[in-house]
Amino acid sequence: MESIPTFSIKAEPYSFDFIPSQCALLIIDMQRDFLEPGGFGEMLGNDVSQLRRTIKPNQDLLAVWREFGLQVIHTREGHRPDLADLPPQKKIRGKSEKGIGDPGPMGRILIRGELGHDIIAELYPAPDEPVIDKPGKGAFFATDLHAILQNLGITQLVVTGVTTEVCVNTTVREANDRGYNCLVLSDCVGSYFPDFQEWGLKMIKAQGGIFGWVTDSSEILAVLKS
Repeated sequence: MESIPTFSIKAEPYSFDFIPSQCALLIIDMQRDFLEPGGFGEMLGNDVSQLRRTIKPNQDLLAVWREFGLQVIHTREGHRPDLADLPPQKKIRGKSEKGIGDPGPMGRILIRGELGHDIIAELYPAPDEPVIDKPGKGAFFATDLHAILQNLGITQLVVTGVTTEVCVNTTVREANDRGYNCLVLSDCVGSYFPDFQEWGLKMIKAQGGIFGWVTDSSEILAVLKS
C-alpha cells in the first residue's frame, strides 16, 4: 500500500502532521465590511489596522498554496437580502445606530451581493475555489462545508482569517467536533482587540491542543518551499 506524504510542522502544543493531499486552506471572512476603512467594522468603532496586518501573510501563503495546486476554500458571513435567515436577536444585538441589513458605505451591511459583503481584492477567490456563504459565526452552521470537505477527501484544515476570537474560534471548534484536525496560523488571523487575539489562540492550543494547533505561516511555508 502506497504511503501518503506527510510532513511535520513545528507548532504548539506539539508538531502538526501535515498531509497536503488531505488538507484545505480555509480563509475565513476576509470581507470588505470587516477589513476596509469605512466598512461595518470601523463603523462600530474598531481599529481595522488590527485586521489588515493579516492581509500580506495571507497573500504570501495563498500564492504558494495555489502554486502547489492545494485546495482553497473561502467563507463570507452575511445574510439573504430578505433577511429571512437573520435571527431578530442578532439584528438588534449591540443596539448600534446601524446594523445588519441597513444601508452602509458599501451597500446594505452584511447582505449577500453587496460590495461590503464581498471578499477583499487582495485575497479574491479563484474561479475554482469554493466560497461558503454562512449566516452565522461558524463556517459549518447552515452551510454545505462539511459535505464539500468530505467529497474532496479533506481531513485537516489550515485556518486563517478574521476574527480570531469569533468566527475563527467558532469554526475551529465546529471542525474539531466533526473530526477535522485544524492548524491555525497566528500571523494570518486577526482580532480588533490584541488581548482577544492572544487569548483566542491560547484557547485553541490549551490542554494539549483541545481544539487544534497554532503556528506561524513561516513554518508551513518553509515545508512547502522545501
